[in-house]
Amino acid sequence: MTTTLAPFSFHTTPGLVFRPSAAGELGAIAASRLGGSVLFVTDPGLTRLGLGEPAIASLQEAGLKVTVFDAVEADPSLATLMKAVEIGRAANATGVAGFGGGSSLDVAKLAALLLGSGEDLDEAWGVGNAKGPRLPLVLVPTTAGTGSEVTPVSIITVGQEEKRGVSSALLLPDIAVLDPDLTLGLPPAITAATGIDAMVHAIEAYASRSANNNPLSKTLAREALRLLAANIETAVFDGQNMEARSAMLLGSMLAGQAFANSPVAAVHALAYPIGGTFHVPHGLSNALVLPHVLRFNAPEAAHLYAEIAGDCFPDLAGGDDTQGRCSAFIERLAGLSARVGLQQRLRDVGIGEEHLAKMAADAMKQQRLLVNNPRAVSQADALDIYRAAW
Repeated sequence: MTTTLAPFSFHTTPGLVFRPSAAGELGAIAASRLGGSVLFVTDPGLTRLGLGEPAIASLQEAGLKVTVFDAVEADPSLATLMKAVEIGRAANATGVAGFGGGSSLDVAKLAALLLGSGEDLDEAWGVGNAKGPRLPLVLVPTTAGTGSEVTPVSIITVGQEEKRGVSSALLLPDIAVLDPDLTLGLPPAITAATGIDAMVHAIEAYASRSANNNPLSKTLAREALRLLAANIETAVFDGQNMEARSAMLLGSMLAGQAFANSPVAAVHALAYPIGGTFHVPHGLSNALVLPHVLRFNAPEAAHLYAEIAGDCFPDLAGGDDTQGRCSAFIERLAGLSARVGLQQRLRDVGIGEEHLAKMAADAMKQQRLLVNNPRAVSQADALDIYRAAW
């Protein structure tokens, strides 16, 4: 029996370098792509730690002028992005290097686009609306979570609370440099939140209702889950373990490749109001709603969750009890989140029950994500999910 494969497209970062100490070789890896003047986008915490100094020195030793913009905050604002663009213009930047977590990489992506094209950002929001061209772009992640180094998406906070995204293959960098050494110093809480974030990317990519859900994304998602679930607890509690850190970084990247092409859904849509309004870190926001969204989706997606249950928890592999494996998978994920020390309830992060209705209304603005969910989500459904998570 033959199965007709649905048509799909798959885009990812064309160049990947994965090895310890690679950041200190950034000049040798990327100088020829970046031109003579580089805008180096990072955050103040990494500057204080000096984590980016080897990368900057390597670029300078390769003969490049480096202008550092290190004002990126969590959930970066439109004002921060435009300040980075202003500094890049003043430096006559010929290329952009993003160094840090997802926030720094997101700012670097859009700075490269706006510096290279001069286009109006208001016309670029959404899917496939950016026109380009962009400046040459190299991304160096320092966390194992967002997969931003291989995704065509950048999320910016507009106004006080609203998160808007640009999704375009133009935002994929020329090279991603994955150096597990950079993640050795991550605190346990950040390791836990970003690790669960990466797992959410893989889970949602696998079960996405997107017309572009495809065999490559599914395969990458499953390998990502195997790496992430097997190593997250070691990475959290034994942060200097290079094998675990390397597996988390690779798993995060594979999950990023998966959801870049088979997009995420309601977990992310419901997480955005938590982060945007209450400034809860993105990974933790996802973790807080994850089991509740999966339970809501189970009537439509139990067979999909059962398929990947054994990738996360090998003893759940096989068997004919699809519903039982799905339920066990969801409960095990909730238990894993608790074991790695993440808060479990919305009330634990300062969200009052009186806020839930507005959050449900705000989540409905994320239709670009909700259309990918295995089960349709109404505003009343979103409120019920938030109540269950509260």
